[in-house]
Amino acid sequence: MAKKVVALIGTQSRSNTYRAVQQFEARLKELGEVDFEYAFLSDYHLEFCRGCKLCFDRGEEHCPIKDDRDTLLQKLEQSDGVVFATPNYAFQLSARMKNFFDRTAFIYHRPRFFRRPCTAIVTQGIFGGGTIVKYLCTSGENMGFSAVKGCCVNTLEPMTDVQQRRLTAATRKAADRFNRALARPAPAPSLFRLMLFRIARTRIKALSDEYLDHRYYRDMGWYESRYYWPAPLGLPKRVAGMCFDVVGQLFVRFM
Repeated sequence: MAKKVVALIGTQSRSNTYRAVQQFEARLKELGEVDFEYAFLSDYHLEFCRGCKLCFDRGEEHCPIKDDRDTLLQKLEQSDGVVFATPNYAFQLSARMKNFFDRTAFIYHRPRFFRRPCTAIVTQGIFGGGTIVKYLCTSGENMGFSAVKGCCVNTLEPMTDVQQRRLTAATRKAADRFNRALARPAPAPSLFRLMLFRIARTRIKALSDEYLDHRYYRDMGWYESRYYWPAPLGLPKRVAGMCFDVVGQLFVRFM
């Protein structure tokens, strides 16, 4: 059965970033059966976040903005893996891509996209894109995805033959890594991710039932679980998890 992959692209231009994702797609299809979809954020109506925090406090359905946010989230929900792609604009991701993460930041509080990989492709003129790749992968992890090492490629125009060969090599390697992640079970969380979950869970558990995050964690069964999903945790991580619980309790007591 074909794997469904969605590429979320943060630029209107069908040039370098688009071509990089196309090469990623081509390599991925060489490796297996893949249903690949392009979602250009410029093709969707996505207004800027107003900072009202209603999505955090009452739920995303109470957001006063009615646009295509949920359409994009449905694409991610129905995917087996996601690619975040953007050019390097002024040493940062594009405004469209940043606004997407701003508008969906409530998922950082109540993550949902588990047991599926995400990766990042960044194109740039000269330098600075490596930091953007890390930001995109971290943002994906905050939403629940398992991040796979992405790539940053120089596409300063006019592109030389050497640059083109490097772009092809980088996107092929990224596709190889992503394909392996698609084919295998989700990896165990890092110690850092385990720490974030256990400390956040302890603090959220101390909240009253009026808080949406508290009810969400309760309904998901996370107050009794070792992690967001039944991840394989060896003895060292199980012990570390208990230590993180204690740290979370200290935060609750003294903050």
